[in-house]
Amino acid sequence: MSRDDLLRANGYIQASYSMAKVIGPLLAGLLILLVPLPMLMLVDAASFLLSASSLLLISTGFNTASTEKKAPTSIRRDIIDGLRYVMRQPVIRSITLLLLLMNFLLPTTGAQLVLFAKQWFVASNTQIGLLYASSSAGTALFAISVSRLRKRVPFGVFVLGSLMLEGLFTALPALTHQYWLFLLCWLLRGGADALFIVGTYSLTQHIVPNHMLGRVLTFIRVLTWSTASVGALLGGFAVEQTRNVGLVYGAIGTMVLFAACMFLLTPLGSSERFIPDRAHR
Repeated sequence: MSRDDLLRANGYIQASYSMAKVIGPLLAGLLILLVPLPMLMLVDAASFLLSASSLLLISTGFNTASTEKKAPTSIRRDIIDGLRYVMRQPVIRSITLLLLLMNFLLPTTGAQLVLFAKQWFVASNTQIGLLYASSSAGTALFAISVSRLRKRVPFGVFVLGSLMLEGLFTALPALTHQYWLFLLCWLLRGGADALFIVGTYSLTQHIVPNHMLGRVLTFIRVLTWSTASVGALLGGFAVEQTRNVGLVYGAIGTMVLFAACMFLLTPLGSSERFIPDRAHR
């Protein structure tokens, strides 16, 4: 699979996920007017069973067939192999460190969004709902365009440039009290976040060998998600101590922007030279 095909596929996955986040609550709001709540919960549970059943029906393997005999393995061994690969590969190591930092900084912007909108913009409940919808809409719009946007810049610059934009659109609302500007920034922030996520995972898929990909992605996710709760907790503490939620959002956006600039100096900034030739086929 070529780089553009992989980016396009990951973009469509991200876009469909975001559209579901918009359409799902709207559909639930309509159904709750027509269907009793207990029955609606049963329908929700049945949707999970339907999803799981559809996955079980997939019989085609997606990994390239290998004639080599696989050695016995274990969960412990897979974790160690994933750790060793991450520590040894410069770009993947940089991505892991970057995600550790971002998962520490950014969760506060989601956890405190209602407070930020209420205090800084005197937003109504409807306007807060529009903020969440605009973020998902931005994610969907940008995600389906990711392959075209990526063609213009190298992979590492694309990933870090997207993160710079996310930091910028996180910080800018702290400089205004105009709700419509906040709404626009949040839409663009959702789009930039989609570009960053799709670009990061696509780059990882291009670099990591197929037989190691599951172990590496699992290790990265388990490790990097561990900082999210700590970051959200400290972010809430900062809001409480400063009593200025706008200042906290401005500081987070600035730190994200600065961190993305600094990572341009790491192997991630010049990741093209680490991508194997197989990614060009």
